[in-house]
Amino acid sequence: MELQFQTGTLLLLIAAVVAMLTRRLRLPYSVGLVAAGIVFAALPFTPEIPLTKELIFTALLPPLLFEAAFYIHWGQLRRDFSVIAVLVTVGVVLSASVTAAGMHYFAGWQWIDALVFGALIAATDPVSVIATFKEAHAQGRILVLIEAESLLNDGTAAIAFGVVVALASGQQITAFGITAMLVKTIVGGVLCGAAVALGALFLTGRTEDHLVEITFTTVAAYGSFLLADHFGLSGVLATITAGLVMGNFKPLNSMTERGKEAAHGFWEYAAFIANSLVFLLIGMHEARQNFAAIWVPAGIAIALVTLGRAVAIYPCCFAFSRSSLRVSGKHQHILFWGGLRGALALALALGLPATFALREQIITISFAVVAFSVFVQGLTMVPFLRRLGEIQR
Repeated sequence: MELQFQTGTLLLLIAAVVAMLTRRLRLPYSVGLVAAGIVFAALPFTPEIPLTKELIFTALLPPLLFEAAFYIHWGQLRRDFSVIAVLVTVGVVLSASVTAAGMHYFAGWQWIDALVFGALIAATDPVSVIATFKEAHAQGRILVLIEAESLLNDGTAAIAFGVVVALASGQQITAFGITAMLVKTIVGGVLCGAAVALGALFLTGRTEDHLVEITFTTVAAYGSFLLADHFGLSGVLATITAGLVMGNFKPLNSMTERGKEAAHGFWEYAAFIANSLVFLLIGMHEARQNFAAIWVPAGIAIALVTLGRAVAIYPCCFAFSRSSLRVSGKHQHILFWGGLRGALALALALGLPATFALREQIITISFAVVAFSVFVQGLTMVPFLRRLGEIQR
């Protein structure tokens, strides 16, 4: 326990220094953290810190999802909900299908292995995406689209991954069974999140202590995820729902003004800590991957994931081209290039059963795709936004 505390303190020190340096150098914070993690992993005294699905899902992801959802205004989300719903359903299926088909035909993978990889890598990571856009001070409709789409497609991609893994394990699932599983996972996750959030809001209205109010928001963030996960439902959707409800539901939202200010400061800091640890750990484990052994399938995967993202964005947005919900061309380009991959894809890959044939290769290739996202897309995102006129030069 003492060693873990010392390691955690050292990681926070590195994160703080990196934050200062990247701000001075005008670099994305996530890029600096991954680079720092790679350097840190090369030092002889660096302890081994396991990066597991459980660590990402139960410790680091809930505060990031909750904080992002907490600040999304329901009115803005409702206006573009049709577009977002298509992107996170049809778009995810198209993206996963393109990647899976390409890995089957060009990398020679079996269909089931290709489908598993396509499903897990289809999720754009809100950790990466939202951090990049907030650092770039992007505003307006595009920020709502990119935040909501990256948050919600996490849920749908994770659910699709669960279905494919069930099929890969040999379970006989009919079309009706798949539909029932999807409905149960999605609706159940949303209901868990709403129930926990409403309960937390009800209790919050019974106190004027801002510290207790913050505690209830923390219980909502983690409790919704753990409750849904316990019943085999979508913990990701549960936490997102909890954040949306606590941030937007007014009838029971009787937090004091001091409590609201304290909660905003607390969640901003909690997201900073979780974000920092996620990217540092990704960097440390990137340094330990043997990319040379899989550079051909990794290169194929990066090309296919990029193509899959294009197929997910442009046709889906075209469907709204003659309506009031039309997405402009430059916003489509931003949605396409802003489809970064990160912690969620790695968590799903790391969660593959040990008996899965291509488990280690899928994990390594997932790290390669994440590295491309962070260093290539991450470093070019701000200049790209400036070129399109979304942020000031």
